[in-house]
Amino acid sequence: MTLTVTLASRNLFHDRVRLIATVVGIVFSIVLVTVQLGVFVSFERMITTMIDHAQADLWIVPAETKSFEGSALLSGRERFRALSVAGVAEVSPVVVGYASWRKPDGGASIPVFLVGSPVGPAGLRPWNVIAGRADDLTMPDGVAVDRSYFAQLGIARLGATAEIGNQKARVVAVTQGIRSFTTMPQVFASLERGRAFLGVPAGRANYFTVRLAAGADAAAVRARLAAGLGDAEVLTPDEFRHRSRIFWLFDTGAGAALLGSAILGIIVGTIIVAQTLYSSTKDHLKEFATLRAMGSSCGYILKVILMQALLSALVGFAIAAAIGLAIVHATVDAALPVVMTPALTLGLFALTVAMCTIAAISAIRVVTRIDPATVFAQ
Repeated sequence: MTLTVTLASRNLFHDRVRLIATVVGIVFSIVLVTVQLGVFVSFERMITTMIDHAQADLWIVPAETKSFEGSALLSGRERFRALSVAGVAEVSPVVVGYASWRKPDGGASIPVFLVGSPVGPAGLRPWNVIAGRADDLTMPDGVAVDRSYFAQLGIARLGATAEIGNQKARVVAVTQGIRSFTTMPQVFASLERGRAFLGVPAGRANYFTVRLAAGADAAAVRARLAAGLGDAEVLTPDEFRHRSRIFWLFDTGAGAALLGSAILGIIVGTIIVAQTLYSSTKDHLKEFATLRAMGSSCGYILKVILMQALLSALVGFAIAAAIGLAIVHATVDAALPVVMTPALTLGLFALTVAMCTIAAISAIRVVTRIDPATVFAQ
């Protein structure tokens, strides 16, 4: 094994230009895949962030709802029907929708996504609050926004005022890290202010979140709820997450585009590495023929080529990982940051090794055709 590594490393590092071309191909491919998959993971997480933070055991949603952001209005009768079902402890309305935010001092208007919910523990409250308090949303005109959207919203501090739908809004709480995958600012408000900002009639809501009593059978409660709700659906949080991900990632084509770019990066990287390994092997055919003439098996020479591919993968992945971490750090506060997880890192390493191994096939085919007699014909 030591001799195999020695031969592979000397073949790899002998021609520095070819080595650089190989490493550049690997780094380009892996960095591209890292960014695309990192954005995909970030996108996937942001899609369900509201569902993840809601204090809900079940969701009552309008029929055929595809995502949290797109929903019709429920009549309001669903809440009272749900409260009459045994096992239901609390039912909280949630209103969501797009509104117009007019910047202070007569500035331009921009669209925002507004979430209105009861301010109590059962509501969909803002989290990661770094200034003010979530409970302050009970104050007249109070709203909560994320610090990352200050520039877009034309504000600079807690207490700033603006208008939402021609109604005054005052920032009473500031969060950190609550970002939308659409890059549109998200604004939290109390249920009453949310209805006022969005023009939703009293009693109506887009969703009702259901909290179950201790010891209640979730499946049984869900069946009883579904039987008495007519056009509305009852979903578990996991089902609602799945619907939202499928809609935004695949029905809209956004996720498919990211995955397509990642696949393109893999193909380009594999081709570049395959070409350089093939060229390097052809340049060393005499040396490989000599090894065959000395009694080395074909399997041994294949190990040398595969080791050469593995060394290329290690060097390329080390550089690509460093660049990837720098990109992750640089995009921490971006509207759509690149996310790296341990599982994704391991997957990228395995992908790098697999890509280089597949690329070595072209070189292996050349070696298997070597005739040891060519050494004596020189």
